[in-house]
Amino acid sequence: MQLPTIRRPGPYILAGLAALLLWGFAAVADEVLEGDTTVFDSTVKGWFRAPGAPETPWGPVWLQEAVRDLTALGSFTVLGIVLVATVLYLAFSGKLRSALFVLISVIGGTILSTGLKAAFDRPRPDVEAAARVFTASFPSGHATVSAVVYLTLGLLMAEAVSHGRLKAYFIVLGILLTFAIGVSRIYLGVHFPTDVLAGWALGGAWALVCWIVYSLSLGKDASAGDTAERRS
Repeated sequence: MQLPTIRRPGPYILAGLAALLLWGFAAVADEVLEGDTTVFDSTVKGWFRAPGAPETPWGPVWLQEAVRDLTALGSFTVLGIVLVATVLYLAFSGKLRSALFVLISVIGGTILSTGLKAAFDRPRPDVEAAARVFTASFPSGHATVSAVVYLTLGLLMAEAVSHGRLKAYFIVLGILLTFAIGVSRIYLGVHFPTDVLAGWALGGAWALVCWIVYSLSLGKDASAGDTAERRS
């Protein structure tokens, strides 16, 4: 039996999803500014702390080490390496438009995250963290930029293949990596849960907006090429 063809979501659907994510970010930011997230943040943080030892992450030492390895996938160093490797590959393959799309998406998302951190200037959680931190807390830079990078790459890889299951695989993989990195920040105690929620929403919205612009530009070029071919 032939499987049904999976259609790519249209720009209006993606724009609606991006708007929903931006609304989510704004809602979380508003609650944070009003100081109404204390109970929620404390409750969720408690899920990742050892019973009776709020300074210690839950689980054995090997798990803590594994989570530190996982959170490194969202570090600026690792994401920077992924960015450079991807952009160079696309450029050397002659896909300059795709290379520019990835570059603008990731750098723009990083600037957006950094600027909002400076604007909100939220202090980090008052817990001894298992990883060093140097910036403000809201929104989570790891959650924001990893969402931009891995969702952008997931969408790009999904666009490059024709098989529906492969498309779903690349997109789900990007989502799962983003989710795992965000959760690792809460587990390690370096972010409040609302920092991560806001980072996911912001990074996802930015990735979708960039993808919509990129897809529309490709569509216009394809339409122009078809028109020129018919005229000839």
